[in-house]
Amino acid sequence: MAKEIERKFLVSGQRWRTFADEGIAIRQAYIVAQDDRSLRVRLYGDGRARLTLKVGHTMLVRDEYEFDVDRDEAEDMLRHAIGNVIEKVRYRVPYEGHVWEVDVYGGVHRGLVIAEVELSSIHDEPALPNWVGREVTGESRYSNQSMALGASTGESLHQLT
Repeated sequence: MAKEIERKFLVSGQRWRTFADEGIAIRQAYIVAQDDRSLRVRLYGDGRARLTLKVGHTMLVRDEYEFDVDRDEAEDMLRHAIGNVIEKVRYRVPYEGHVWEVDVYGGVHRGLVIAEVELSSIHDEPALPNWVGREVTGESRYSNQSMALGASTGESLHQLT
């Protein structure tokens, strides 16, 4: 069983781009979404497709299972999505022993930029780059699931950054 341990932060400015890779386009949608579990399909700009099952009540630590799937089947699964399809470009940015993933959202969430860092333990304290802002780990409105389902406080998320 794989554990996902990650922290999320809003991104401040563009300084991270100096160190980022070229990025990859991602479209993702949720097939099943409950309070403690979700099943999503994700299509990558390089032709890959994956199904991911996440189980757990906290945003910091969850069980995660990922499976490669056929691209055509993944495209078909999008027809069964609940809520909106999330569009984003993910950039990888190395910083002091960790690789940060910076998601630049498009579509209805255009303007929102979130950085996340995966950890090997809940006790890890990664050095924070000067381009990360407020931590949003555990704030459900910043989860992709909540954004896809349109669950928010009624405010535009990118206006909160």
